Amino acid sequence: MTPMTTPSFERASDHDTAIVSAQLGRPARGVVGIAARCACGAPAVVVTAPRLPDGTPFPTLYYLSHPAGTAAMSRLEASGTMSELTALLQQDEELRSAYRRAHLAYLSDRDRVEQVEEIAGFSAGGMPDRVKCLHALAAHALAAGPGVNPIGDLALERGGWSPSVCECPDYSVR
Repeated sequence: MTPMTTPSFERASDHDTAIVSAQLGRPARGVVGIAARCACGAPAVVVTAPRLPDGTPFPTLYYLSHPAGTAAMSRLEASGTMSELTALLQQDEELRSAYRRAHLAYLSDRDRVEQVEEIAGFSAGGMPDRVKCLHALAAHALAAGPGVNPIGDLALERGGWSPSVCECPDYSVR
């Protein structure tokens, strides 16, 4: 059975938020925590508030911020992997069930941060029925740990990137 634990995360410091802004190339919005880090300690996955500071509902709780991780997921998306994995979901009942459990775990995690009525029942990445965004699914897999999001796990495996090996640029904010 797939683990259904709610992952913990550490609160984001001002320094973390500055690094995330550098990673994204724009000011980070609504960052409340860091769910996964690179081997060097830089943020790899941020936890974003379900309601942004301007009041906008934001369903993507786990956001992949690491440039090398983002590039790896973008390459997979460009290669047609999302269609391939959606087809696999339709064919494999066990995978489909595990993906549905990942969706429920994601919703539970987000509700633990803040319950926002406008996004209730909507998770991220196309869950629970399709594969829409490998970045979000990989971020969830990194935040929750192996075995919670099977599509996120597959994306990380196929993408050939792991935060266990530092590929960070030299952030001027360090």
